[in-house]
Amino acid sequence: MQLTCSFCGRSKGEVGLLISGIDAHICEDCIEQGNEIILSEGVGKKGKKKNSKQLNLKNPKDIKALLDEYVIGQDTAKKTLSVAVYNHYKRLNYDAGQDGVELEKSNVMLIGETGTGKTLLAKTLARSLQVPFCIADATVLTEAGYVGEDVESIISRLYQSADYDKEATERGIIYIDEIDKIARKSDNPSITRDVSGEGVQQGLLKILEGTVANVAPQGGRKHPDQKMVQIDTSNILFICGGAFDGIEKIVSRRMQANSLGFKSGDTEDFTPEQYLEYAIPADVKQFGLIPEIIGRIPILTALKPLDAKTLKAILLKPKNALIRQYITLFEMEDVKLNISDKVIDYIVDKAVEFKLGARGLRSVCEAILSDYMYEAPSDNETKEVNIGMDEAEKVIERLRLKAA
Repeated sequence: MQLTCSFCGRSKGEVGLLISGIDAHICEDCIEQGNEIILSEGVGKKGKKKNSKQLNLKNPKDIKALLDEYVIGQDTAKKTLSVAVYNHYKRLNYDAGQDGVELEKSNVMLIGETGTGKTLLAKTLARSLQVPFCIADATVLTEAGYVGEDVESIISRLYQSADYDKEATERGIIYIDEIDKIARKSDNPSITRDVSGEGVQQGLLKILEGTVANVAPQGGRKHPDQKMVQIDTSNILFICGGAFDGIEKIVSRRMQANSLGFKSGDTEDFTPEQYLEYAIPADVKQFGLIPEIIGRIPILTALKPLDAKTLKAILLKPKNALIRQYITLFEMEDVKLNISDKVIDYIVDKAVEFKLGARGLRSVCEAILSDYMYEAPSDNETKEVNIGMDEAEKVIERLRLKAA
């Protein structure tokens, strides 16, 4: 009697290896296929399903150390983010069935002027944790049913960045930028439609807290016939950022109103930037975010404006320092770039004048180096470019890049 595989029916002569059991046989190809099924289903020994969401998580100090490599300053914000992220992913590894305690999500709100590093912090965080990450702009969102993107498009973008891996998407990080731009226009609830303000805030409530969202993998309006995917947002971490221009006045009024007796003069010498550090959820509510949104983003931290010392460090110290980037760009053309220390200080001074934070640094650098980057690829004779004060000042004066 010829032996055959009990699964695929092929004979011993057609397969490389045939393993015999009690009244049954299996070939090596069927064993490999079975192993693939076990791995894809995440089943471990004794048929118990593995917790595929278990993460090898770094502690808060290690997370901050990774942020320090790319982001200069903002220690308070980095510590707050590190603890929030650590607790969030610790929550994913936690089995609520152990003692019945349910751990809630720790969404984060970052407040700070433009160019202080809000987006860079979120990007660096996602890269260091190796989880799916996407940036969404709140200004393009509208209430469902109106022209523009609805809030589910944010989840769709994260799903795409996770290479359409549903499980990875459900433990990713979403950074919602310009959250302050969807503040309602007055402190009173709107009786008319505010489709790009309060309406968007209402739409964000469910996905921030946790819901099963029907997501269009390719985006909703361009591919209306596609099959929807259900994504649970309960374990997606949301980091929201915004400049909240003018909130320091709200903080100032509150602090001065609460000052009594000899303490009344303590806040008089505060700069607007210092007031920002004392912002609390009540100030954000007065600015125009609805209480329900604020309740779903419990962690609030402010980023300090960048001073000249910090801006100079941004130019030179981190792994992705601007000067290092430009030196590398010139090295790719076999050209050595030399920038004097005086020019570095001059770039910093101009960036401070423009009040654009770290983005101002890049604007000034691009203006100074633009002509050289134009010539370098086609000039085979130039092997070295030296940038001195004369060259830098001429370019800035010519382009009239002066602070108003």
